[in-house]
Amino acid sequence: MDLTLQIDTDYSLQEASEVIHSALEHEKHLAKYKVYRYAMICDEYEDQFDLISTEFIQKFEAGEFVMDDEKYFDWYAAKKGLDHWKKRLAVLDAVRF
Repeated sequence: MDLTLQIDTDYSLQEASEVIHSALEHEKHLAKYKVYRYAMICDEYEDQFDLISTEFIQKFEAGEFVMDDEKYFDWYAAKKGLDHWKKRLAVLDAVRF
């Protein structure tokens, strides 16, 4: 997939490219950290409940867990965050300069 980028600035193409490259690298670093942190949280819940997160999500969304227990919502949010940041990281990893 190709993407065209229009930059309205008086700075040179080289300067603009360096800024964009740096921003993408920063975002990639952030995404890697978020994936690591959310994976750690999910791992803790998986160990605690002896259930993998993907199975937990299916059961949670099917209403198989008591909804007034905050830890299930925390696990759900961590798994959704993990999925979100993995997707962002995959896109960032696919960008080539």
